[in-house]
Formats: sequence, structure tokens, C-alpha cells
Amino acid sequence: MNYLQAINFLYSSAPMFQQVGQQGYKTGLENTVFLDKYFGYPHRKYRTIHVGGTNGKGSTSHLLAAILQNAGYKTGLYTSPHLKDFRERIKVNGKMISKHRVTTFIRENQNLIKEISPSFFEITTSLAFQFFAEQNVDIAVVEVGLGGRLDCTNIISPVISIITNISLDHTDLLGDSLEKIAAEKAGIIKPNTPVIIGETQEETKFIFTEKAKSENSKIIFADKKHENSKLPNCQLKGIYQQKNIKTVLAAIDELKNSGLKISKSDIKNGLEQVVELTGLMGRWQVTGTNPTVVCDTGHNQGGIGLVIEQIRQQQYNTLHIVFGMVNDKKIDKVLSLLPKEAVYYFTKASLPRALDERLLAEQAKTFGLQSNTYPTVKSALAAARKAATKQDFIYVGGSTFVVAEVL
Repeated sequence: MNYLQAINFLYSSAPMFQQVGQQGYKTGLENTVFLDKYFGYPHRKYRTIHVGGTNGKGSTSHLLAAILQNAGYKTGLYTSPHLKDFRERIKVNGKMISKHRVTTFIRENQNLIKEISPSFFEITTSLAFQFFAEQNVDIAVVEVGLGGRLDCTNIISPVISIITNISLDHTDLLGDSLEKIAAEKAGIIKPNTPVIIGETQEETKFIFTEKAKSENSKIIFADKKHENSKLPNCQLKGIYQQKNIKTVLAAIDELKNSGLKISKSDIKNGLEQVVELTGLMGRWQVTGTNPTVVCDTGHNQGGIGLVIEQIRQQQYNTLHIVFGMVNDKKIDKVLSLLPKEAVYYFTKASLPRALDERLLAEQAKTFGLQSNTYPTVKSALAAARKAATKQDFIYVGGSTFVVAEVL
């Protein structure tokens, strides 16, 4: 079995939620608990940080990892989804897991995978936790996959828990209100373990406060703690990163309280070198100039709202938007945020969950958005580039998978 065969076996045996949607999502932790015991509880061999929330958890995870690496800690990083390469999900000190290790893990456990039929995320999490143990990491930053309470990363006992914010996303699985979603996300709050809340939201504040109280856990609202703080520079240029930086700073304070040695220069260097140190992609990433082309993985009401706010601060003659979504999102809320004065190129990524570009365009018309449609991201971006002048601005987004195809 070579690497390509191993990955194909994994994808075919355990359908990926990001590809197929709800049928790739398993509720309950039975498989996760079984796999954890089977592999010898690997996550108990190193410290962990658990990062959940609706938007910003990926950036926050990478920023924390970069700072910890600068401080001299051997740092594991587990995030999802990947943009170009499956191995982006599992890194140690910014270096992806090797193709050889992925291949041997799948080959050695293919009978087990056939027998218990774990989800894609369940088996990937087991691989990550085992790999971090093999690499003798000092600490691992673990991003929640979906939700929190029933997410298979929720078997860890972290040094701190982080919940970045709450927005309407995956409402078919997590609930149709901010309060219901917050209750699921609050499931990562552990006994006697500090929890950082990135953004204070009136609809959800009491849920986190009550859960922390019931677990005898200290709770810190990062935006309140650092409301008037002068924030250090960051390599990630989206204005929404200011919220993530406050969350990271509050988390670092608690990590220092737990005994980790992290200096001001570690924080500064980590924030300023996060892309080189961790390989982070897709966050307000400039992929072209004359005209400027920017990709961003914001993909729900909260994320898109912040991206549009950022776009309005740019200078350009005409705004071109290459846009596609997946078919299980509440797209009306997102479409209502998009600027009417832009030129639209609606498209779809090449995966089963992608929303047909013609259906997207039809719904967009009701919000006064006029567009042409393109069957591929490549053709949509080519059309935007052809139509744009050097003084124009092209934004590519709507879905992580649209961005992935550009990158």
C-alpha cells in the first residue's frame, strides 16, 4: 500500500464530513473511546490545549502553536479541514506528518477500520493523537472538528479550553439558535480547567458562565480582559484577527499560570511569523496583484460579515466576487450581507456538498445580486481576472473548498 492507496482507502472507507455532509458525521463517542483505548490513550502522554468555536478557531490554533514553538516547546497542531494536502491537518513544529507515517497507520489498521467503520474524523483524530505521542511533543493544540460536546477531540483533558465565538453554522446538527449552538460548544469546558471565551455575546454569555461554574472552572472573557490593550502586530492581516489575538493573549496568560515559560518576544515573534512557523493558509491571503486577488475561508454569516467589513476598507475601482457555497448552509443570511455594487461570478467547488452555482445565482437575484455562473472555480476566477483592471479588487470565498481550489 502506497500513500495514494492509503488516502483513497481512508476516503472510501470513512466518508469525510467536509465532502459529503451529514452522512459523514457520527454522533456519540463510542468509536472514539474504543479507538482511544485501542491505541493506548496516546493523548495522555502530553499536554493539550482545546480550541472550539464557530469562527476563528483555526487561526487561533495556529497563532498559539507559533508562539509555543517560539518559546521552545515541541508543539503538535491538529486542525481541519485541509486546503491542499490531507497532511496539513497533523503537524509538529509546523512540519506535516510524513506520507510514510500516514501510509503505515492506514495499512496497519485497515482491518480495524473495516470492522468498526469509524468516521473519517474519528480515524484521523486517532492518527493525530498517536503521532504526537510518537513524536514526544511537549504540548498539542487541538482544534475541535464540529460542535464540542460530542466531537471526538473531546476525550482530551486540556490545560485550558478556548471557545472563540458563536455564530449560526451547522444548524442542522448543532441547533437553530445561538443558545443551542453555545450549549454544544460549551461541552469542551472541563472540570477545574480555565476556559477562555473569545467574544462576549449576550445570547450566550450565561451558558458559558453557568457551565464553567458547574465544572468549578475559571472563565475569562478575552475581549473584556484586553478591551483597552495595545495589541502586538500580527502577520495575519484580516481585521477580524484582532479578536483572535485578544483570545490568544488571554490564553497565554493562563498557560503561564499553569507553568509554561512564554516571553513577550515569544508572543511577538509567533504572531509575526505564524505563516512560516505553521504553514497557515487561506486567511485574507493575497494571491495576486494588479488586480489584487484575496482569498478567505470565512464561510458562514459571522465569518462572511467580517470579510465584507474588511473589503469595504480596501481601495479599488470595481469589486469582483468569485463565490461558491455548500448546500447545507443557511445561504440567505450570507447573501444578505454581500454588497450589491459588486460584479459576481458564482461557482461551485468540485465536491458533492457544493451548492449548484445556478441555484446560488437564482437565490442571489432576490437580494439584488446580478451574476454570471461558472461550473468550476478555475473558470470563474479566470473570468474575473479577464474582466478586472489593475485597479480592481477580486475576492474569492464563500466556502473553504472554493479557496482550496484557488490555492
